[in-house]
This record gives sequence, C-alpha cells and structure tokens, in this order.
Amino acid sequence: MKTPVAYKVLTAEQMAVLEHEGRFAGAPIDLTDGFIHLSTHAQLTDTVDKHFAGQTGLWVASVDLEALGDAVKWEPSRGGQLFPHVYAPLPLSALLAYGELTRDDAGNVQLPVAG
Repeated sequence: MKTPVAYKVLTAEQMAVLEHEGRFAGAPIDLTDGFIHLSTHAQLTDTVDKHFAGQTGLWVASVDLEALGDAVKWEPSRGGQLFPHVYAPLPLSALLAYGELTRDDAGNVQLPVAG
C-alpha cells in the first residue's frame, strides 16, 4: 500500500528551523489558524500560486501522513476541497523528502525526491 503523502511549503528560514530543531511549530498563518496547512499533490501548485506568489527561496517537504496519526484532520477549505491539516508540530522524522521548490516547463511545482 502506498504511503499517504501531503506537502508543506516552507521558506528557507522555516526549513532551517525544521532541520535544526527537528520540529516545526508552523508558519505565522499556521499559528494563527491553530494547525499546520498542508496540500495534496493536486493542490500544491495552486497553493503556491495563491499563498506564495512572488516569493523566492521556497522549499517543499513531502510529509508522511501516517507518521502523524490522529494529528491529521481532512477539512474543507479553498473551494470546498478537503485539505490535510496537522494539529501538532511537524516533526522532521515525518518528512519523506524535501528540497528547494522548482517548477516544470508547464509551471507545475515539482515534488522533492528522496536522496
């Protein structure tokens, strides 16, 4: 069975915190909303275009949702779509891969590849 995966977009500074502290409590919007916002693969490019337009130095982390257990809740958001929200700090151990955000020729966000 395939591991359920979602994606977190982080600034370089936020990624550094996650790497060095082993956990990430959330971006300002996450802290305000009370959960860490994640996106599915299908939602990722729209999320970046809507919430991170014009920003550089972004990172994408692949998150193993099973590793987070009951902290993950699927809730309606943009356009009624269900998004994975994490009601706990995000541990580095839950990441399957991460890397700098890049796009393919069509403008879609490319997924990080585990090394």
